[in-house]
Amino acid sequence: MADTIKTKVLIIGAGTGGYVAGIRCGQLGLDTVLVDGGDGLGGTCLNVGCIPSKAIIHAASKFETVAKAAAGGTLGITAAQPAIDLSQTVAWKDGIVRKLNAGVAGLLKRAKVKVINGWATFSDAKTCTVKTADGDIVISAEHVILATGSEPVELPFLKFGGDVISSTEALSLDKVPDKLVVVGGGYIGLELGIAFRKLGAEVAIVEMADRLLPLYDKALTDPVQKWLEKHGVELHLGAKAGSFEKGQLNITTKDGAALPLKADKVLVTVGRRPRTKGWGLENMGVAMAGPFVKIDDRCATSMKNVWAVGDLTGEPMLAHKGSAQGEVVAEIIAGHNKVFNPVTIAAVCFTEPEIVSAGLTPLDVEGRDDVITAVFPLMAIGRALALEAGDDGGFVRVLASKTDHRLLGVQAVGQHVSELSNSFAQMLEMGAVLEDVAGTIHVHPTMGEAFHEASLRALGHAIHI
Repeated sequence: MADTIKTKVLIIGAGTGGYVAGIRCGQLGLDTVLVDGGDGLGGTCLNVGCIPSKAIIHAASKFETVAKAAAGGTLGITAAQPAIDLSQTVAWKDGIVRKLNAGVAGLLKRAKVKVINGWATFSDAKTCTVKTADGDIVISAEHVILATGSEPVELPFLKFGGDVISSTEALSLDKVPDKLVVVGGGYIGLELGIAFRKLGAEVAIVEMADRLLPLYDKALTDPVQKWLEKHGVELHLGAKAGSFEKGQLNITTKDGAALPLKADKVLVTVGRRPRTKGWGLENMGVAMAGPFVKIDDRCATSMKNVWAVGDLTGEPMLAHKGSAQGEVVAEIIAGHNKVFNPVTIAAVCFTEPEIVSAGLTPLDVEGRDDVITAVFPLMAIGRALALEAGDDGGFVRVLASKTDHRLLGVQAVGQHVSELSNSFAQMLEMGAVLEDVAGTIHVHPTMGEAFHEASLRALGHAIHI
């Protein structure tokens, strides 16, 4: 007979939305059970997404630096030709993941959250059966937080398996493929494609749209495309992928021609979809918004005391959004008056160079005459030059209202600009005006000076240009 547990809060999914909700529930004194369905504590982001991909990207950049030193020297530094044992790199990456897993486990334990490893299936909105290694457990709860996350989209003619891989398998390869074809020119495909190019793979990218990263404006994506072209990455834009047979991916080019591409591995990164299948969502009676669970500004679903956070709730599908939602829901359950209504959720592409976007973009304000736009190039920032980050076309751009100078959006492209994302988001969240940024004394020499100078330029008096 199955064991039975009754709890105040039941959380399904231990990703960044679920485990943060669990910790906050525990801090607020709520009896909480967290069910981890298999990805591991931290979910996709910690185990097979954000963290491991950035570790591989970091290792690839270090390898590229040594390779440059071996190919005639760089900055007066010379070195022998480098080699890489990718299995050792992956082992190092896995060690980081284990350390963070242990950290999350410790935080949940300290918050007195009961963690159950197993797959949950709901029979109604507040009751589920969890299959564990030790048998079934039936859990009923007063409140349920759904945080099941998302999964890679599989193409019907490119099923995952063998040499057709998703980002998950790409982060655990034991050797660098000689020829890698990436299907999908979004941020995941480009981040990993660039990393493997730095590691020595021949890389081709196949994208259906006419340009890479189509959700961003061309000014932001041009420096990335120039890096790819300069480093010999084969680009097939406006092209469609087809079948993969005997080490060859068949594609149809923009002009309709058939073209075979040799590939040791085909990395399919055409997007992610919410994980809504296989755990009884259809038995819970919650309303949907297309493929996503519909929520209001409190992250409440249409079923009383059933909440949803993270990728399950729609775009942007970003880890930090899920974490923020998880905190809000925990506090609402504890009786606090909270809503989830951020001014912005900044996004970063860890490409070469990096891209940051927060708030409105030129695409959002196209045709409006009440917006000031100002751009400041990184080539005019001393710190950028000293970091070899000033000659790739990078810049910081601000958009503000002409009437009251309220910041509406901030974007940047360039090396290391991901570290500026929190400053951009903070200023937007606080309702800052251009004068607030301009009046803040920015530390010299830093990359953040470009934000200061862009704001000064929008006011008509940049100093260093």
